Amino acid sequence: MRLRQEFAILFLSTLIAIFALVEKIDVGVVLWIWIATIFVALARRPLVVRVPAPAQAEPEHIDLQSLLRPVVAGFDALDVPVLVLGRDASVLHQNPAAEKALGPISLGAHISAKLRSPGVLDMVRETIVTNTPNQIEHSERLPSERVYIVRSAPIRLPGTNTGSGAFFALSFRDISELRHIDRMRSDFVANASHELRTPLASLRGFIETIQGPARNDAKAQERFLGIMFDQTTRMSRLVDDLLSLSRLELKSHIAPDQKVDLVPLLGHVRDSLLPLATDLDVTIALQIPDGKVEVLGDRDELVQVFENLIENACKYGQEGKIVDVSLRQEQSGAVEVSVADKGPGIPAEHVPRLTERFYRVSVEDSRSKKGTGLGLAIVKHILTRHRARLVVKSEVGKGTVFTVRF
Repeated sequence: MRLRQEFAILFLSTLIAIFALVEKIDVGVVLWIWIATIFVALARRPLVVRVPAPAQAEPEHIDLQSLLRPVVAGFDALDVPVLVLGRDASVLHQNPAAEKALGPISLGAHISAKLRSPGVLDMVRETIVTNTPNQIEHSERLPSERVYIVRSAPIRLPGTNTGSGAFFALSFRDISELRHIDRMRSDFVANASHELRTPLASLRGFIETIQGPARNDAKAQERFLGIMFDQTTRMSRLVDDLLSLSRLELKSHIAPDQKVDLVPLLGHVRDSLLPLATDLDVTIALQIPDGKVEVLGDRDELVQVFENLIENACKYGQEGKIVDVSLRQEQSGAVEVSVADKGPGIPAEHVPRLTERFYRVSVEDSRSKKGTGLGLAIVKHILTRHRARLVVKSEVGKGTVFTVRF
């Protein structure tokens, strides 16, 4: 191999030696020079080394499904919906949270079979092509309105580069409650401003009238002052209710630990509302058991709850002429207080929103009956602090039943 590598030098040195002998140069000198040249040529490092190509190694077989197994186990432990997709956007795995939120998805089916949102599909397609994470906001209308931050990202499998970009995770972070709270906050500010703006505008108008055209009209002044008194009373009730809500929110995490007997408490509430019921020609029928029925609670707050419920039943159910208030204690120890009227009832679409701040089934009807729109919101916060529930059942034309369960 070395002779073949140095063939050119050996051939050239031999040719030069032959010419030297022809020119009658000393044979010994030529021989020694020729031998030295050959020795150096064979002993030195070759200028070009041919490295034989290595034999083609058998590609190592990597079981991607096995590598994906621990990743899938981690997804199953999360309460966040996660789908595992292949490069063709087919669903390879669905964790339990995703099955609960999105419903069952056939494995191997394309993601578009379940999610028809163009935004989500475009995002998944872009992630597969570019191998980079992406996210968008996505809303679902059915079966209930939900808002998600949907994120797609490639799954980096440990111990191999082959799996990079072979699998993708599609996760859904539910931000529905945050959006709901933001909407409630903005609605609250708008509604509170509106509720205060109306009586303030009325007061300003009446004051300007008394100072101007009605300055010397004692009869008009008396009438305007009466209306102004009603408007300031309305604002006072609204501010008191807002302060009550604020105080309740501050201590909503502290459950009361005092025992309150509901039997005399409901009797006290009925007696305090008798003048109102008499004016509205409504009878409050109280059905209470003999003996004590005690619950853990704050007496003043519970009085506020039942005053709100019975007062609303008298005002908005006065067409039925009677309000039934019943107290029951079950053998399990659970206590229920029901306030039922036989008025016009509440349409089903309004029932879930009754405890929202400033929500009214009929705005004009509520204002004419001096409602602030905060009564049931206060009831809800008090019962939340008492670890109790408010159940509303209503049928149009037959009446409404509010039930408090302790």
